[in-house]
Amino acid sequence: MEDKDIMEKELLIIKGVCDLYLHGSIESTTAEIHAAFKDALNVSLDIQNKIYNLMSEKGWYKTETVEQTKIDTVKQKFATA
Repeated sequence: MEDKDIMEKELLIIKGVCDLYLHGSIESTTAEIHAAFKDALNVSLDIQNKIYNLMSEKGWYKTETVEQTKIDTVKQKFATA
């Protein structure tokens, strides 16, 4: 398995973990449980960011630049909705 493939899988896994911790913090019933999920979420977000940055540096995570006119069109569409 290539390094790129491994990193992509790691990124997908950590994104899933972040989602679980986010929902755990939202649904928590006590301040202590909320704090535990929130702390775990923050650690996971840091890990996700490090993986993303490494992939981006290697050219393995491509992003697209969108024209400002397209952004403005979408903003207008949802501003009137």
